Amino acid sequence: MHPLCTRRLFTYARDMDLIARLTTYFDQPDHDQSGAGRPAADLLAGLVTAGLDALPLPGRGATFLRWRCLALVASHDLSLAKLYEGHTDALAILSALQAPIAGNATWGVWCAEVPGAQVVVHPSNESGVLTHLASVRLTGNKAWCSGAANLQHALLSVRSVEGTNYLAAVDLASAGISIDATQWAAIGMAQSASLDVRFEDVPATLVGEAGAYLDRPGFWHGGAGIAACWYGAAAAIAHCTRGQFARTADPHFLAHLGAIDVALRGASVTLHRLAEQIDRVPGSAAMTAVLQARAQTEDAATAVMTHAGRALGAAPLCRDPSFARKMTDLPVFLRQSHAERDLAFLGSQLLMGEQRPWQL
Repeated sequence: MHPLCTRRLFTYARDMDLIARLTTYFDQPDHDQSGAGRPAADLLAGLVTAGLDALPLPGRGATFLRWRCLALVASHDLSLAKLYEGHTDALAILSALQAPIAGNATWGVWCAEVPGAQVVVHPSNESGVLTHLASVRLTGNKAWCSGAANLQHALLSVRSVEGTNYLAAVDLASAGISIDATQWAAIGMAQSASLDVRFEDVPATLVGEAGAYLDRPGFWHGGAGIAACWYGAAAAIAHCTRGQFARTADPHFLAHLGAIDVALRGASVTLHRLAEQIDRVPGSAAMTAVLQARAQTEDAATAVMTHAGRALGAAPLCRDPSFARKMTDLPVFLRQSHAERDLAFLGSQLLMGEQRPWQL
């Protein structure tokens, strides 16, 4: 057999194995579909224990498989997907920045920058040098820390006294960490428990040099992974909608279903092409292409929810816990989009780029 054919067969078998294992995991009768049970961080621990967090790294030839796995988890549970995406992103960051990884442990990535919530990093050694793998101390507040009460480790964005950006890894069992749940009043994405965390002279380790977290291409590749989660949840809503009417001649329902199909297929093609682009040129951030894919996927997800609601009416929102939860969770998760800010950037790129960008 030709070597190229052999490689393709191996790749296909690997892809199908990972997808099949995730599917089997979620098909277990005891898996909580309602979201009314354990916190998402506990569900994440189950995936990690089962070895289902070992996704292909972005830009290594199987980026689309990585995103398919994120989408599959999101199709079952968006709060879990929030933490699963963060955990697998942490593993990718640690690999890219050549930092040690605590085996079989759950990770979060807490890099939201909110006015009034900032963590300052101080060197632990006398030299005062902040460099890769240096031991440091952290003091300050961090907001939007998903899974804070149950995860084991976290990567968080921090700043030096001078204001320089760094990334730090912290063991969440360390002394000096306190969690404030009083501000978390979410209905959508409730089980993600994105709480506020206070650090008081907490030991940590720097990951990468100054600015490394934002400067690496993987920052933008990870942003596209978020869009894959949006897509997976929207596709699940679409499947629920289609399943309500196995056969129907109602033209209004069929029109809504057709609009859902068009929206999802367009986003799917865009994500697939973006994954191929990242694998071809892994050293490129592909920022513009990522922002385009995120915007298109957000539009598709919004269209799916609109058409599903109009096609089905109030009944499944009131009587189907799984459907109602997805329709409640997805709008909250979509707000990780920067919306008009990203669109304004794309518009500015168009004014500076080629003269006929939409020519076939």
